[in-house]
Amino acid sequence: MGRVLALLYGIVSYAVFFVTFFYAVGFVGNIVVPKSIDSGGQGPFGTSLLVDVILLGLFATQHSVMARPWFKQAWTRIVPRVIERSTYVLLSSLILALLFWQWRPLLAIVWDVRNPVAVVILQILFFAGWVIVLASTALINHSDLFGLRQVYLYDNYTELGFRTPLFYRIVRHPIMLGFIIAFWATPRMSLGHLLFAGATTAYILIAIQLEERDLSSIYGALYADYRRRVSMLIPLPRRR
Repeated sequence: MGRVLALLYGIVSYAVFFVTFFYAVGFVGNIVVPKSIDSGGQGPFGTSLLVDVILLGLFATQHSVMARPWFKQAWTRIVPRVIERSTYVLLSSLILALLFWQWRPLLAIVWDVRNPVAVVILQILFFAGWVIVLASTALINHSDLFGLRQVYLYDNYTELGFRTPLFYRIVRHPIMLGFIIAFWATPRMSLGHLLFAGATTAYILIAIQLEERDLSSIYGALYADYRRRVSMLIPLPRRR
């Protein structure tokens, strides 16, 4: 019964993530979804800015703190280890959904590209960023990253270990690179979109430092050599 409940919990958590992720594409791109980053009328500037900053800070705090080994060690004394990853995915998705729901648009225009060719290029880059994100999760095992493998294998779960397939031989953090591309590639940049892109990029750069510190402590010389050979976000020639 415990295994069945864990599996159902993992599937529901993943379903919430799946919906939230694809909503995020529409939210950032101002396409299809009923509430996007620039939809609706703008309220008082100061109030809107404060709400958006709080929402971004809430997501960054939860997403980063719950990923740290010290938190996982304490958290798994309360939450069964087998559903720890699913719980992280579920809470991250719910807080992101809260951000979509409560986001206040800031509609002042920062740039507005009118050249048809440039517009198409930026739109292609936007979708390419999301494809890079999904493809990169698949390369390192999508089901493990989002908790499905853990609840499916249950007591037989084992860590996958350190691997560097395809994109990970070009940059160390292709998932984060994909997000940055998707967040910035827009022909029409509003002040609210700029706040979102700037804050999430700053968070990504900080989160990478925390993650790399954790990975270095786990994998030691193996990860140190990987850091020496492969650049963090910008594709550069591999160092020998």
